[in-house]
Amino acid sequence: MKRTINFMGVRNLAFAVTLFLTLLALFSWFTKGLNYGLDFTGGTLIELTYERPADLGQVREQLVAAGFEEAVVQSFGATTDVLVRMPGDDPQLGSQVAEALQRVDGDNPAQVKRAEFVGPQVGEELRDQGGLGMLLALGGVMLYLAFRFQWKFAVGAIVSLVHDVVITLGILSFFQITFDLTVLAAVLAIIGYSLNDTIVVFDRVRENFRVLRKASLIENINISTTQTLLRTMATSISTLLAIAALLVWGGDNLFGFSIALFVGVMAGTYSSIYIANVVLIWLSLGVEDLIPPVAAEEVDERP
Repeated sequence: MKRTINFMGVRNLAFAVTLFLTLLALFSWFTKGLNYGLDFTGGTLIELTYERPADLGQVREQLVAAGFEEAVVQSFGATTDVLVRMPGDDPQLGSQVAEALQRVDGDNPAQVKRAEFVGPQVGEELRDQGGLGMLLALGGVMLYLAFRFQWKFAVGAIVSLVHDVVITLGILSFFQITFDLTVLAAVLAIIGYSLNDTIVVFDRVRENFRVLRKASLIENINISTTQTLLRTMATSISTLLAIAALLVWGGDNLFGFSIALFVGVMAGTYSSIYIANVVLIWLSLGVEDLIPPVAAEEVDERP
């Protein structure tokens, strides 16, 4: 018989660690705040075109040397097209950037194709819509689990998802990693990943209630988590390896996205064991919660 790992034996210690990290993340979030990128704060978009293919790393170094430390450089269409984003609403900013690049590298001159200012009003709308999107995603998850499983499972999953999002945003806030639309997409992806991991464990817990009739809830959770451990580890490790590749070779444009996903996947793996399951214990999940009530038969009292 396979050895069962006593995951819930250290649930109190795990809860203490979780509470400490969550409070630390919230403290950083409310004191430092998120380092919103130009997608949310507004700034200038400058599209440049080169005569020959441009080296993005070199362009970024040239802009930093010219005093534009906050410039974000991206490839835009062809290899000769470059998109530069930076804070500021100066209408002459585009020509200033082109002149600075030409002074450094006159052999491959850059020409400004367009320069547009994205106001903070647009950024504020994006930020509000992104937050609303996360809330709607959490609400949809809760409704799905309430219908698919039972409301106690839904509460456990939502607490787990909130933990993952808070920890991820806390790390981003603590290290002041730029929060832009790509990072927001990573946070939404974390919700889906963590939910999938939690549902696998919950499904096995529900099945084992029928198989392990004499086992307590804690024994059921330990057995169910052990049975799904190999699947959880295989999924998490393979995902982390792919994210690590993005982190190393994805460049500055994908750095925030990769960090958010990396932290979120680790937090999601942890929370599916020590958050979602512990909530089931707190709510005293039992067999009676999974058995639909039997409708009382009407007694015909007519003579």
